[in-house]
Amino acid sequence: MSTVFTKIMRGELPSQVVWNDEHCAAFLSINPLSEGHTLVVPKTEVDHWLDLEQALGEHLYEVSRQIGKAIHRAFRPSRVALMIAGFEVPHVHLHVVGVNSIEDMSWERARADIPPGELGKNADLLRSALEAENTGHNTGHTGHNTGNNTGNNA
Repeated sequence: MSTVFTKIMRGELPSQVVWNDEHCAAFLSINPLSEGHTLVVPKTEVDHWLDLEQALGEHLYEVSRQIGKAIHRAFRPSRVALMIAGFEVPHVHLHVVGVNSIEDMSWERARADIPPGELGKNADLLRSALEAENTGHNTGHTGHNTGNNTGNNA
């Protein structure tokens, strides 16, 4: 059975994709810790990050770094955090989150009350920041990107 992240990447569930290449996709969390909170997810379903092939792990890190630069450019947090937890969805995913303090990384701060359109606005800001960096990737602006707050944040 496919994970919720695979269904998102196939376009079966709505999402706000900001990066899409042959190895991974990145989309906004529906329960973000901060504006632009992005999940970087490999297209191959791997449960634990320690089981990633080295090249794929390096690619996910580099994509996360590019997303982090875009978050910094678009939202101006003090820092950009990178976290791997993996408890809610059995599919590796890296959280790239703008933070202003260590407390900002607490899952207790995850928002479930995102107003309609906010994720879309934030995704547009990130896509613009990525394009300004001229990363040469596909920003994932496809027909299955919607402003709907459904799916999973994991």
